[in-house]
Amino acid sequence: MRKKSFFLKPTLLFVAAGLLLLGSTVGSARAALSYYSDNYSAKLNLSSIGVTLLENGKEVSRQNYEDGAVVKTSELLTGLLADGENLTPGKTYENEKISVQNSGNIDTFVRVILTKSWKNADGTKNLELSPDLIQLTSGSGWMEDVNASTQERRIFYYQPVLKAGEATTNVVESLRIDPSITDEVNVIKEGNTIKYEYKYDGCTFSLEAEVNAVQTHNAQAAIKSAWGVDVTVNADETQIGL
Repeated sequence: MRKKSFFLKPTLLFVAAGLLLLGSTVGSARAALSYYSDNYSAKLNLSSIGVTLLENGKEVSRQNYEDGAVVKTSELLTGLLADGENLTPGKTYENEKISVQNSGNIDTFVRVILTKSWKNADGTKNLELSPDLIQLTSGSGWMEDVNASTQERRIFYYQPVLKAGEATTNVVESLRIDPSITDEVNVIKEGNTIKYEYKYDGCTFSLEAEVNAVQTHNAQAAIKSAWGVDVTVNADETQIGL
């Protein structure tokens, strides 16, 4: 028997500025949030930096360093499908746009780590289905670190400085499940009967968006300390590159 339905169970999927303060060492956090020159060193107020994840222009989650707490206001991907609609392989969903807003009061540089995976019905990771089947397109202004990206994880840096109160272009412009997923079939022979089972039966896909923010002052050193990445910064510290 062929099962034709394809189910989607949206799961949350946001870690706001997690690595900068929550996952880094104290030393790294200080390096990322301070300005230094030969003449003086001035520590910036941690409450100055904040980031908000936006989906289709609406807040999903945010974290401001004043209290360090992640505030979740909605679930990611909940608006992808209409009520009663099943996800259709091969269809491009243009209504899945993800961006970042600077909700702090100083200018920052930001990056987003998008993690894609498949889950079995029991919640374990499905290793048969490739994360590449979950296809994302990104908008202008974002550069992908292709050397650090994998099938499961894609890392994007927003090149222009993100000014306080402003939002980036869309790091995700659309989402699509590769139609070749329907070719992923297990053939089961039971006597004279042949059964076909799709490998995605009962599976769900997961999309995680992790947002990191770093000050613009002494950005090259701050980014290296916080993220372990060598970037180039133009003279007036308004744009970064890899």
